[in-house]
Amino acid sequence: MSTENLRNSVVVIVAGCLIAAIGFGARSSLGLFLEPMTVARGWSRETFGLALALQNLFWGLGLPIAGALSDKLGATRVIVCGALVYAIGLYLMGVVETSSMLYLSAGVLMGLGIAFSAFSLALAAMVKVVGPDKRTIVLGLGTAAGSFGQVVFSPLAQGFIKSTGWSSTLTILAFIVLALVPLALLMPSVTNKESRQAVQQSLRDALAEAFSHRGFVLLTIGFFVCGFHVAFITVHFPAYVRDLGLDRSIGAYSISLIGLFNIVGSFLAGYVGQRYSKGLSLSAIYFLRALLITALMLSPKTPLVILTFAACMGVLWLSTVPLTTGIIAQVFGIRYMATLFGIVFLSHQIGSFLGVWLGGVLYDVSGNYDGMWWAGVALGLLAAVIHLPINEQPLKRLSSAS
Repeated sequence: MSTENLRNSVVVIVAGCLIAAIGFGARSSLGLFLEPMTVARGWSRETFGLALALQNLFWGLGLPIAGALSDKLGATRVIVCGALVYAIGLYLMGVVETSSMLYLSAGVLMGLGIAFSAFSLALAAMVKVVGPDKRTIVLGLGTAAGSFGQVVFSPLAQGFIKSTGWSSTLTILAFIVLALVPLALLMPSVTNKESRQAVQQSLRDALAEAFSHRGFVLLTIGFFVCGFHVAFITVHFPAYVRDLGLDRSIGAYSISLIGLFNIVGSFLAGYVGQRYSKGLSLSAIYFLRALLITALMLSPKTPLVILTFAACMGVLWLSTVPLTTGIIAQVFGIRYMATLFGIVFLSHQIGSFLGVWLGGVLYDVSGNYDGMWWAGVALGLLAAVIHLPINEQPLKRLSSAS
């Protein structure tokens, strides 16, 4: 690799990591607004939960489209448009006074904005500037950057909520998200090599190939469970901590700890996935999640237990992402990686929708989150089994094309 190509690769990777950190960091802090917003507006937790559930759903519905546009046009224009919609949604979330407008702003607009500025688009762009031997490691780096954003934004948002109020904090977050616009300008365009590959395989052919592959279908089903776990905990865990009678700062620190330890988990997943079976690694992650949630339910709910749970869950948090995207790139190649991951991620977001919405519904009905935690255990065990038979061998056309 020439010095100029190396410099360009570093610029793309750094910009991609910052996009992941800002986009995912702002999104991960939204659970901190559940309690102050519902109290101020007189809404139930189901109302707030449904808004963020819609956000997850529209994020999932929008990402395959965003991925296809990114694969065709490059990530820059897609992320710029997404960042603008994301920022508008954040601002409106802070000023709306009716539940229907909350669903529109925090749900539909922010969901589509996040989809079109998603860190997964940055990840797909990052792997295009490195060789196959570095892809999973770079995916782990980008995922870790998203977690770093979670580390920074959770206490930052909590501090702003205390000092300026929740509405002003959402406006501040909106302005921060606009920083994605100049960063998107550093993303690569579609290369001539990729254009030649597009002639050899159309998007329709790529989709037919993927859906006829059992491993892709199993990966899509399994990623539903990841969304269910992550979204439920992100949105409802701060309120769960308050329900236990603990200080709200424990909830904020917990979300931050999840992000901090996921930096370790993402790097570790990238390292392991580059050397060992990604499918078996995913099975281990989901099995350990089930064990960890069981341990939480059976343990006394002290601050130490809560923070320990957060740290351990952090190691398992987004470590699924570099392994899942790594399997897609390894089996199908990188030409339509953003599109294919967008489809897998749609399943993740359907799980997220149910995790956030059902969390609010079950809480309003039963007064606790116990049913959601045990559902998370059952789904974790199911996902551990689903990933075992995935075939990770590259398709024959990839070796013949090279």
